[in-house]
Amino acid sequence: MSPVARPGLRAASPRVVVAGAIGAAALASGVALTATSGWLIVRAAERPVILTLLTAIVAVRTFGMARPVLRYWERLRSHDAALDDLAQARTAVYAALVPLTPAGLPRRGRSAVLSGVVDDVTDRVEAQVRVTVPVVAVLLTGVGTAALCAWVEPLAGAVVAALVVVAGAATVVAWRTESRSQLELGAARADVTRTCELVAGQAAELQAVGATSTAARWVDRAHAEVARATRRQVAGRAGAAATLPVATMLATLGCAAVAVRADRSAPVLALLVLAPFALAEVFAPLPDVARAWARARAASDRLESLLRSTPAVAGDPSPARAARAAATTSIDHVDLASPHPAASADGSPTHVPDLRLVGVSASWDGTREALPPTDLHLAAGDVLALTGPSGGGKSTLVAVLARHLDPTRGSYLVDGTDVRDLRLDAVRDLVAVVDDDPHVFATSLRENLRLARPDAEDPDVVAALRAAGLGGWFGSLPEGLDTTLGTGGRGVSGGERARLSIARALLSGRPVLLLDEPVAHLDHPTAVAVLRDLVAARQGRSILVVSHRPEGLTDADGIMELARPEVGLPHEVG
Repeated sequence: MSPVARPGLRAASPRVVVAGAIGAAALASGVALTATSGWLIVRAAERPVILTLLTAIVAVRTFGMARPVLRYWERLRSHDAALDDLAQARTAVYAALVPLTPAGLPRRGRSAVLSGVVDDVTDRVEAQVRVTVPVVAVLLTGVGTAALCAWVEPLAGAVVAALVVVAGAATVVAWRTESRSQLELGAARADVTRTCELVAGQAAELQAVGATSTAARWVDRAHAEVARATRRQVAGRAGAAATLPVATMLATLGCAAVAVRADRSAPVLALLVLAPFALAEVFAPLPDVARAWARARAASDRLESLLRSTPAVAGDPSPARAARAAATTSIDHVDLASPHPAASADGSPTHVPDLRLVGVSASWDGTREALPPTDLHLAAGDVLALTGPSGGGKSTLVAVLARHLDPTRGSYLVDGTDVRDLRLDAVRDLVAVVDDDPHVFATSLRENLRLARPDAEDPDVVAALRAAGLGGWFGSLPEGLDTTLGTGGRGVSGGERARLSIARALLSGRPVLLLDEPVAHLDHPTAVAVLRDLVAARQGRSILVVSHRPEGLTDADGIMELARPEVGLPHEVG
């Protein structure tokens, strides 16, 4: 199920249709301005009584002023609708991504996934402004102009109608060409990236076997294909851009030929001849419409493909299973409507669960085992240290405990109940995760922490900062909680950033803290201080600290070493 519909299949909202109608009025004013001006010039050349020209003079001034006013109004309406839809679409897409995070997403960097999703959602929603509104405006204006010409001279109306049909056909052909060229160019660029990474990564090996010239030819061929795909794309765009002026010229000549044979006054004939010429401005946005349409369709395809990914965790259990689990544990009674469901007024958790893994193994891709069969017991209120070499499955184990990844074998028990019998949100609300690369948002210190608990009052935020060992740092800030951090604001050191993430976790009030290499980038004294401050401020919470270094782990109630899957099985200590 995807909340993102294809732009071509999604019904336009009424506000967008209204904006398109206003845009049509603006374009029609331009057409009327040109046609009426032609009538006025020819009629004035006949030197009539000036009073007979007043109506046309007023009409010219009216159409001239109406066009920019209507265009401005259309922009206001269309952009207001698009921005509103963009906010709703982003909310819906991000909500759909939550069940996929992180294991169900493509194995790309977080920034790559985020930027790709943001760009694709923007392209899809902007299709309303860049595609729907222009198409509605052009269609209404073109049909109206053809109808007016047909009323004056049926054959001229047929010529203008044919011009409208040609413009529509050229736009569809341009869209198909653009879509095909975008796919070809994207594939060619991906091949260049793949080839360059291979050659750069294996440079020494290629040189050792004397294959550097062959590798250079691979890169040259990949770049040549990009150049060919780019030329094909440019040729398609140029063809579409040239078709509309040529068709307009032919239609103008056709109307001129009709006018020569028509039994009409000279001013009326001038109106007929200039009508298709005036449509040149109307058709000008159509090449850009084709490109925006192609981008939006491609963006929708990518979003749908992403959102159709299979979640890495099972959904909520059936009502019967949930009822049986509720009889044996209090976890499923958590009030999910509260942003602070598991904490008392002073921020300490009201219930700390007992977590246990029994013979659990897990995989990120469904084929290679990332966590060997593992037993783990994190008793309520305990501090457990998890160590081991890189690649041993430590982060995978954290993902299982946080219910970001389901076990492929074994059982994960919360207070003796299998997590598959509990609501997904209920289990996730028990856990706060702190990783090795916490993000500092470009906003105030207050909002950086309130992200974990939106209803937190300032005293709660300050208490979390002090509990994380940031009391002195906070006291040195002249603007206090209003201090802006991140881009354009106050910079933070690695230790401060780690403590800020811990303060977020403490402020959340969740009873289990999972710390995945929280001090990986810190020096030894800072790492020791950060972990000791956390243990001292835990207020009865359970803590699992994952680290490949022993700093600060002496206060743990137990230490568990996790070996690489190919080396051996883990063992539990304590």
